[in-house]
Amino acid sequence: MPKIMPEDLERIREEMSRAVSLREGDARARVTVHMGTCGIAAGARRIMSVLMDLVDESDAHDVVLTTSGCAGLCSREPMMTVELRGEAPVKYGDLDEANTERIFREHVLSGVVVEQHALGVGSERVG
Repeated sequence: MPKIMPEDLERIREEMSRAVSLREGDARARVTVHMGTCGIAAGARRIMSVLMDLVDESDAHDVVLTTSGCAGLCSREPMMTVELRGEAPVKYGDLDEANTERIFREHVLSGVVVEQHALGVGSERVG
């Protein structure tokens, strides 16, 4: 197991701070890019890079970007989930740079679901 370096601790602190921020209501939105092996192979790293640029460009400090593992729909990768405060999460698939930018501008910034690329609405949790 690799040693944890001071810069790793800072990154972990920042990630946890953002997660708590969304739960406690400071952040308006969370965008999760699914980066399992299949997602990475399909281009999820590029999707994350595009999103990071869009957040910087739009100065959207109330948007948290995060990653997760496989979402279970390998044939629809790359995928992301958009969660706006007080609304059901929306999972998007078959992403490329253009539709990622569209989803960011229309859904994340303006609150309008982009149905053309939405795979599902709501949580897959049971109970």
